[in-house]
Amino acid sequence: MKRHRVGIAGLLHESNTFLEVPTTFEHFERGSLTEGQALLDRWTGGRHELSGLLEGAKLHGFQAVPLLATYAIPSGTIQSGAFEALLSRLINALRSAMPLDGLLVALHGATVSETYRDADGEITRGLREVLGPETPMITTLDLHANVSDAMIRFADATVAYRSNPHLDQYERGLEAAALMARTLSGEARPVQALETPPLLINISKQHTPELPAKSLYDDVQTVLQWQGILSASVAMGFYYADVAEMGASFVAVADGDRELAQKAARWMARRAWDRREEFQGELPSPQQAVAEARRSSKRPVVLMDVGDNVGGGSPGDSTHLMAEVLKQNVPNALVILYDPEAVKACIQAGVRQQVELAVGGKTDRLHGEPLRIRGQVRLVSDGLYTETQVRHGGWGQYDQGVSAVVETPELHIFVLTSLRMAPLSLEQILSLGIKPEKKDILIAKGVVAPRAAYEPIAGQLILVDTPGSTCVNPKAFSYRYRRRPLYPLEPDATY
Repeated sequence: MKRHRVGIAGLLHESNTFLEVPTTFEHFERGSLTEGQALLDRWTGGRHELSGLLEGAKLHGFQAVPLLATYAIPSGTIQSGAFEALLSRLINALRSAMPLDGLLVALHGATVSETYRDADGEITRGLREVLGPETPMITTLDLHANVSDAMIRFADATVAYRSNPHLDQYERGLEAAALMARTLSGEARPVQALETPPLLINISKQHTPELPAKSLYDDVQTVLQWQGILSASVAMGFYYADVAEMGASFVAVADGDRELAQKAARWMARRAWDRREEFQGELPSPQQAVAEARRSSKRPVVLMDVGDNVGGGSPGDSTHLMAEVLKQNVPNALVILYDPEAVKACIQAGVRQQVELAVGGKTDRLHGEPLRIRGQVRLVSDGLYTETQVRHGGWGQYDQGVSAVVETPELHIFVLTSLRMAPLSLEQILSLGIKPEKKDILIAKGVVAPRAAYEPIAGQLILVDTPGSTCVNPKAFSYRYRRRPLYPLEPDATY
């Protein structure tokens, strides 16, 4: 029996178009950029969807042909030259591997380049051009995708994460690989449909274990029981990317029945639309949140710095929350700040030495002014750490660059890093010899993604409406390209 050859590829980036600093080719090299055997070495045995695709190939007996896989930490719009270079390398890798019997591709769904606002659609278009019309292509997407018609039109099936924090990436890779196996054997003939109601889902309402987000994925489970349905997905969207597709989307994959796929996608979309008010909300200000944390008897209190969500592309150096902690004279807090300049100053001073520093607030003026602090350099670290549990992003190895720990007389701990890193793993703190459960306040620069790491030790968790490039209120942004109307930006939107 012929052993099917299936290409494995990935190009993932969550692009915040409101950031001034663009994403370069070097950002992808720093994240991960592998081809051929190096791709297999990097992703085999992990918890990412690429790992699931590779494991699925093994389970279903087809040959995984590694093409190219790359990602960069969420950041600004990708420079045209960088995107074109990456896509060209991916297309050339595909051409060199042809003929293939199928193609499995890990995409994000909220990737934007200076030339292509629907960069994921351009990737799938380019891959389809090489593959031809008959070879099946199945893609995986992040739950925060802004799904376009092109992403659906050029792929045979699409599978999106169902968990936020993203703890099911590996399983979605396995699902996509299993669907490819059924397609190649002739058991299934996937066709898909997309439905995009005029709806924004507030980032603060996207925690899938809780209502209202849970209701969306309960509906997915219902649709998966329909006869003839092969897969179903909800993408809650990414409103920090100003694109025409911005907003929630619903995808259904049926076995040869496009009308059934359309019916399923519309059913999920209509149910979400009917509950649209539940997906909006307000959060406390920094002043209110710090005051609540000061009063709380549940320690530590984790303050989620929504406006400086590194996982959404923010710079990781916002000082708004920590400035409020200092203003209200609350002791014993911890904050992680991206500040290569301050790290260099700590190295120059040396461990155990006293330093006076201006920390944070250096990337732009959106995220606060630098804080003047005095304290002792407690530690200098290489910034490498390992997470052995399943965490948001599916990563195991992390690198926040050479880092320094400064402790002040008020027992505040400033973790200063020379590379941006989202707080997805508690090892970011533990690897520095810090016991987070001993702090009164922990500031985590995220919304939902850090929950898997922080909830086990948190006495209380508070999402905070901080200013910044990922602030909670979409009305704070000036959009040029988004579709109109969109609820709640246009309250009279209809569907």
